[in-house]
Amino acid sequence: MNTPDNVPVDVDADPPRPSAPHRRMTLTFDAFHEYHHKVWLRYARTQVGGRAAAEAVVEAACGHLLRHWNHVLEQESVPAYAWTVLKERIREWLDRNGRSPALTETAAFEAACRGRLLGELLDERDGFTALENGLSLYAAIAELPERQHDAVVLRYVLGCTEEDVAQYLGCGAVAVRTHVRHAKRKLAARLGLRGNHGTGER
Repeated sequence: MNTPDNVPVDVDADPPRPSAPHRRMTLTFDAFHEYHHKVWLRYARTQVGGRAAAEAVVEAACGHLLRHWNHVLEQESVPAYAWTVLKERIREWLDRNGRSPALTETAAFEAACRGRLLGELLDERDGFTALENGLSLYAAIAELPERQHDAVVLRYVLGCTEEDVAQYLGCGAVAVRTHVRHAKRKLAARLGLRGNHGTGER
């Protein structure tokens, strides 16, 4: 770029610094992102299958949240609002690619569920029976109502605390336990199992 000879050019000048409110906004988003990103990525992977696709979905959700972060912070529950944005991006990706949720195709999902949820649904049965029922369980989970599905996946597959699940679903811990209890009943009925699903979590 040409400049008049009498106008000094300070080649060492620092670029303008972001304003204090902008820095605070970025810091709050970064803290939120750091806390939730791992769970989001693992959840997205249970839905879209591959890691690269999951990363793209989460990146799209985070980009939307950052662009509208002031609006996000005005919501009654930031985690619940952000979770809704993530779910929207997942649905968009699935529709765009003509895919269904990939629960039964996700190895991490299979391993986690077999170790935790089947143990609560089944009576005293051998490991072969648990393995045999695995794919049927995953198919049944995929057909649960949305909030029961998310409660089961977050709590048992991803190992989230009850409090974190409540934040994502925008409800209380009692409601989370209710979702889980109803989900267990439906899953056990679908699989023809008897167990302790009627009493909620142990």
